[in-house]
Amino acid sequence: MAVMHVTDSSFAQEVLQAHQTVLVDFWAEWCGPCRMLAPALEELAAEHPEVKICKVNIDEDPDLALQYGVMSIPTLVVFRDGQVVRQSIGLQPKQALERLIV
Repeated sequence: MAVMHVTDSSFAQEVLQAHQTVLVDFWAEWCGPCRMLAPALEELAAEHPEVKICKVNIDEDPDLALQYGVMSIPTLVVFRDGQVVRQSIGLQPKQALERLIV
């Protein structure tokens, strides 16, 4: 499954109502570590089709970032059944990302 971009209008349907684990990457276009994380997220999406991976651009949807307490980017938030179960802040290696979604 490819990485999906979500917005305030699609967040509830794609993340909160999803029937599988969802990893949300809160990022911004100008963020170097966010861009460095993107290839690992693409690999993760290809290798773990059971997990939905979404990206939220905090510049375009600042209310979502505020709602989930995003103070620094990249911030990764794992949701199950509409609830936050894990969070990670900063650039992480792919192995750490895999541990987040188990």
